[in-house]
Amino acid sequence: MRFKRRAEAESGFSLVETLVASAILATALIALAELFGISMQANATAKNGGMAMILAEQKMEQLRGLVWGFDAAGLPLSDTTTDTAQVPETATGGTGLSPSPQNTIQASTDGYVDYVDSIGRSLGGGTVVPVNTGFIRRWSVEPLPTNPNNTVILQVLVTRRQDRGVADAGSVTRLPDEARLMSVKTRKTQ
Repeated sequence: MRFKRRAEAESGFSLVETLVASAILATALIALAELFGISMQANATAKNGGMAMILAEQKMEQLRGLVWGFDAAGLPLSDTTTDTAQVPETATGGTGLSPSPQNTIQASTDGYVDYVDSIGRSLGGGTVVPVNTGFIRRWSVEPLPTNPNNTVILQVLVTRRQDRGVADAGSVTRLPDEARLMSVKTRKTQ
């Protein structure tokens, strides 16, 4: 009788209870690991998207800072020679605010593209992508059809992909970790 009471007092978990608890714990850990992976991917996309936006804003400000106005006599002034694909930009050898060829947003076009490494350092322009490129910046300068002599539409696309697939078709779709800005620049009196 004493032996029986001691056994009841010292009873623990059965093998079935232990297996069920282990299965629940394993399922929770697997779900947690998947959530961790999704979180890391979302953070990387957000980091790349943020960097792409900063680089797009830099290029847009550089383009908006180029001369596009009138001189004292009222004649139009247009910067069409600044090389904006180089950092620091040079006064000659570039395209400035010259109208860009078609599809400069879809394809790397000399004078309308530059490359940046993953921490934001310029690698220069051209059609050949440097080895350590982190981001590709493409831009276009298009005269406004209703006022082509005095207004231009500026577009900047920053991407990590050289081949964007169907995203380059038609109106150029912005992918999740990319940035695309558009602005209008009109002539001002100096």
